[in-house]
Amino acid sequence: MKKTIKWFAVLSAMVMALALVLAGCSDPSSSSNDSSGNGATAGSSGTGNGGNSGEGGSSGIGNGSTGGSGSSSGVGNGGETVPEGFVKVTGTIINGDETWTPTSEVFVSGRQITIPDLIVCDHEVTRGEYKEVVGSDPSKASAYDKDGNKLTGDDVLNNPVNYVNWYNALVYCNKLSIKEGLTPCYTISGSTDPDKWGTVPTSSNSTWTAVCDFDADGYRLPTEAEWEWLARGGENYTYAGSETVGDVAWYTSNTSDTGTREVKTKQANGYGLYDMSGNVWEWCWDRCRSVSSSTAAAGASSGPTRVRRGGSWYHVSSGCMVAYRNGYGPYGRYDHIGFRVVRSSSK
Repeated sequence: MKKTIKWFAVLSAMVMALALVLAGCSDPSSSSNDSSGNGATAGSSGTGNGGNSGEGGSSGIGNGSTGGSGSSSGVGNGGETVPEGFVKVTGTIINGDETWTPTSEVFVSGRQITIPDLIVCDHEVTRGEYKEVVGSDPSKASAYDKDGNKLTGDDVLNNPVNYVNWYNALVYCNKLSIKEGLTPCYTISGSTDPDKWGTVPTSSNSTWTAVCDFDADGYRLPTEAEWEWLARGGENYTYAGSETVGDVAWYTSNTSDTGTREVKTKQANGYGLYDMSGNVWEWCWDRCRSVSSSTAAAGASSGPTRVRRGGSWYHVSSGCMVAYRNGYGPYGRYDHIGFRVVRSSSK
């Protein structure tokens, strides 16, 4: 694929040793590259509890009460129109008594969470999409196609945007919502207009305090629980869509740490979502703290870091596991971190 994916465009289809310096939710130094921690080991026992598989797309065994579903375009569940490049994924109610394969540090015993029906971008936000909405492409990572050919010029625009911090992602979400006539989810300093928020913070002394309206119909980052539900894809795989990391992920062993790859060039998971393992890490809404039965659905109310999930082109396979958790300071920009967007379903 050499053309920029638009929001309504047609949907197209360790051998290297690294020092593991991040263990779980920690705050690294501000370098352009880092090494991934080992994180949680995928569980080998237990069966995902799935009641009914969803309608209108990929089914499968759902981990939780109800298996999710996806619809790549057109009319989704309940007659809702789903834009090209997005899928509708049916939510579920997690009671906190399920058994998860692989094991989870988010869906823990006694933690009750409602995952809403979501309209989910089936790919990580691309350089072209970000540039169209925000006006510039901040990416630092070199871009390659699926065959390892280095891309230049407009050919890079179909690779995931990177070198964006958590605050940059909020700006993008609200700008896109405004552009499409939707209600923005994020409020900072009493305003939902990013043009009134001031300069995007790049240090830990940020004065930006964001509030999210999860009932709004605009674009937002997924919560960590939503992200993990989506990444699992109604399946019981260690990685998002497979037990074999190379089937679904661009990571250090098949990129040689050279840079990002075009989106949607690996196998999708059961919900029709690409690159939820590998390519670039994805920012989530939550602060990165230990999760207990009393942790709110949107995560802890305080903490210096925000969750990133999924692994990247610069990291070993452990970071690509659907159960792996990690956090970074929200002001940090790295050439291996990007994001994808979701919005609440209207039906």
